[in-house]
Amino acid sequence: MTTSPPSAFVHWFRAAAPYIHAFRGKTFVIAFGGEVLSDGQFTRLGHDLNLLNSLGVRLVLVHGVRPQVEEHLTQRDAAIRYADGLRVTDDAALACVKEAVGEVRVEIEALLSMGLPNSPMANADIRVASGNFVTARPLGVRGGVDLLHTGEVRKINAAAIRQRLEDNDIVLLSPLGYSPTGEIFNLSLENVATKAALALDADKLIFLMETEGVHNARGGLLRVLTVPEAEKIVAAKRNLPEDVGFYLPCAITASKQGVARVHLISRHVDGALLSELFTHAGIGTMLTPARLETLRPASIDDVGGILELIRPLEEDGMLVRRSRERLEMEIERFIVLEHDGMLIGCAALYPFADERAGELACLAVHIDYRGKSRGDVLLEAAEKKARALKLKRLFVLTTHTAHWFIERDFKEVDVSELPTRKQALYNYQRRSKVFVKPL
Repeated sequence: MTTSPPSAFVHWFRAAAPYIHAFRGKTFVIAFGGEVLSDGQFTRLGHDLNLLNSLGVRLVLVHGVRPQVEEHLTQRDAAIRYADGLRVTDDAALACVKEAVGEVRVEIEALLSMGLPNSPMANADIRVASGNFVTARPLGVRGGVDLLHTGEVRKINAAAIRQRLEDNDIVLLSPLGYSPTGEIFNLSLENVATKAALALDADKLIFLMETEGVHNARGGLLRVLTVPEAEKIVAAKRNLPEDVGFYLPCAITASKQGVARVHLISRHVDGALLSELFTHAGIGTMLTPARLETLRPASIDDVGGILELIRPLEEDGMLVRRSRERLEMEIERFIVLEHDGMLIGCAALYPFADERAGELACLAVHIDYRGKSRGDVLLEAAEKKARALKLKRLFVLTTHTAHWFIERDFKEVDVSELPTRKQALYNYQRRSKVFVKPL
C-alpha cells in the first residue's frame, strides 16, 4: 500500500484553509435521493456531514424516498404511475410514501448518531431536528392528469429551522408537506430543497445525483455554469440525464433568486462533497448567477495573494524576486484576475512615458488555472492600459517563456532598444531576452 507524503497533506490542508474559514456559520442545503440509503452509501456521506458540522457549517438535509416507495408499492401489487416525472399519489401511494419517509428518516437519524471509536464519527455529538417545517398545497390537474396527493411547497418555516440551526442541530427535511387543513402531500425533494434554500437565504444548495454533473454536447463535464449558459442547455431540449433534467431547472431558479452557489455532484464518488467544497477545481458542476472571474486593478489588500502567485516562479528563476515592501509601493501598477474570491493571475505595467514605452512584468497565472487563455486575458488588459497611457510599444524581459510571447506578435530585439533607464538596470547575469510588441 502506498501513502502520500506528509508534504502533500500539508499542501492540501493549507489550500483548504480559506474555505474552512469562509464556510463557518454558513448555511448549506444538501439534497439526495433515497438511493443513497438503499445503496448503503449514507454512512460515508454521514462522515462528511459530520466533518462539515464540526467545522461550523449549518446543515439542512433534504432526502428523497423514491426507491423505498417503489418497493412498498411493488410489495402491495399497487399501481406505480407517473405524469411528466411526478408521481400520481393516490391513497395507496400516499400510504407507502408515509411509511417510506418514516423508515428513511429514522435510518438517517440512526446513522448520524453513530459515535464509533476509531471512525470519522468518533465523539460526534450530532443532533438531528425534523418536524412539520413545510406547508404544502396540491398540484392539482397537470396536463390533464389529476396528481391527487402530490403537492408543492407553499411555505417553509424558516424561523423555526433557523432556531434549530442556531442550536447546532442538523435539520432534516422529508418530501412531505402539510396543509393548514391537516392534509398530507407527497413532494419532490428538489422542490423542497430549492424552496428551503431560498427561504433560509442559504449560501449553497447542493444536489447529489446519479451523474457527475452537467455535460456539454461533446460529453465534457462543465465545471462552472452561469445562469444564462444553464438556461440555454435547458432550452435546447437535448437528451439530458433524468436527474439533470430534474435538478438543473431548480438550480437555475435558486441561483436567479439569490442562492450564490448551486452544486450538482455525483453521489457515487466517495468524498465528492468534500472535493467539491474544499478544492479549487471541484468535482462536479457549480452554477453561479454570473461569471466567477473578474479582471480588475490591484489594491493593497491583494499584496499577499500576488506574493503567493509569483513565489513559485521566483523560486524557478522565471521572475526576479520582489519584496512585500516593493509590491506595496508598486501595487497601482498591477492588474489581477480573481476567481471566486481567489487571485489566480496578475500582471504589471511599468510605463516609460518619455520614450512612449511600457514594460510588461510579473505576468503569472496560478498553476491550477493555466492552459485556458488567462495569460492572454492579462496581456490584453495590460495592452489596453498601455494604449490608454498613449504608449507606442510594449516590451518584456524573459528567460523561460520566449515562445509564448513570440506567438503573440512580440519580436526579439537587442538590449539597446530598451528605454534608456531600463538599459541601466538590465541584469547581464540573468541574460534575459528582450521582446517588443508595437501597440
